[in-house]
Amino acid sequence: MTHAESLPGWAAILVSLLLLLGAGLGLVGAIGLLRLRNFYERVHAPTLGTTLGIGSILLASMLFFTVLQARPVLHEVLIGVFMVLTTPVTLMLLARAALYRDRREGSAEVPRSTTGEG
Repeated sequence: MTHAESLPGWAAILVSLLLLLGAGLGLVGAIGLLRLRNFYERVHAPTLGTTLGIGSILLASMLFFTVLQARPVLHEVLIGVFMVLTTPVTLMLLARAALYRDRREGSAEVPRSTTGEG
């Protein structure tokens, strides 16, 4: 259905390497999520791994369909822009919500606010 057998060898190798790199980075992020101890450490590893992993997979997808269709396929650029813009914002909002919650509960692991709020 995708006519992948007509993909040139150099493109197949490059697409495979990018897919393996993306999958490996996703795996590193998942291992970081499991290994790190608290919420503040856990949000960091998956975010970096996921962002870089998604970038590699999107590059592989762009290369695959560009070579197969003999024209530039740039749909993945929009997905990449959306991921780059939303992932840090989501991370910041989750971290701020957790920090606010921990300060309200009086957790000793979280430093006190310097502004007197929360």
